[in-house]
Amino acid sequence: MVKLNSGNSTVNIEAGELVGFVHDGHEYIHQKGSPGWGSSDTEMFPIVGPVNEANFAVQVPRGSSVQDQHGLLRLLEYKLVDSTKNKAIFRKAYTAGTPVKNAKYPEKSPKQWLMWPYSFQFEKTYELQGKKLEITFTITGEHDMPFMLGYHPAFKLHSADPLIIAGERQIELKEVMESGSRALPILETDSITLRDQRTITIEAEGFGNFMCWTEVPNMVCIEPVSFYPYAVEQRELHLGFQYLNAKEAVFKVRLKVEA
Repeated sequence: MVKLNSGNSTVNIEAGELVGFVHDGHEYIHQKGSPGWGSSDTEMFPIVGPVNEANFAVQVPRGSSVQDQHGLLRLLEYKLVDSTKNKAIFRKAYTAGTPVKNAKYPEKSPKQWLMWPYSFQFEKTYELQGKKLEITFTITGEHDMPFMLGYHPAFKLHSADPLIIAGERQIELKEVMESGSRALPILETDSITLRDQRTITIEAEGFGNFMCWTEVPNMVCIEPVSFYPYAVEQRELHLGFQYLNAKEAVFKVRLKVEA
């Protein structure tokens, strides 16, 4: 467990996963073991969304790649690169063509192995600055590699009537729950505020969109995504790719709490 401290804030990170963000004694992150989801955060890469209706494959310039929902990155292990009192850097690396065991096989998927035809390195940096936690995602890899990126944090809810605010739009939790597994799209925005017993704002840089998901009243996932996958048929998921045409691609998420 890596612990970060700054002012009245504490962050707990377990194998690269954000498992706690406490400010003034208030926990903002969904806790493992609570109803709703078995994780507290994860990344969706190199695809976002399901591919079961497309025979668990996505089209890329190098042919067809076997993937499962939200890609294979989450199946790789983070390695701690460096840490200080208020900063920690984690990294995953993948070599093109390496088979990765699918954790959903065989109960939830017929595909035992997943594969991506490009090599990449994925770095996740946490930096705690008082009431703000900044998470930076840095992607390096082969030139013109196609990819999507989504960040999937889950927030603990403490009241019966939380409110999600995106510009002038106000969204009640029941609207998110009614969206089911497709997740509720909140497109073309870089900031969402969750108003609960306490208030937290999720700011995203480089993503452009959000989607929200939950099936229970005690947590909600507010997810920055570079592409909303349900905008197209699964066989056309490749339409949502962007391409790594520079040395690296950098995305940021800032979690800012109000005192």
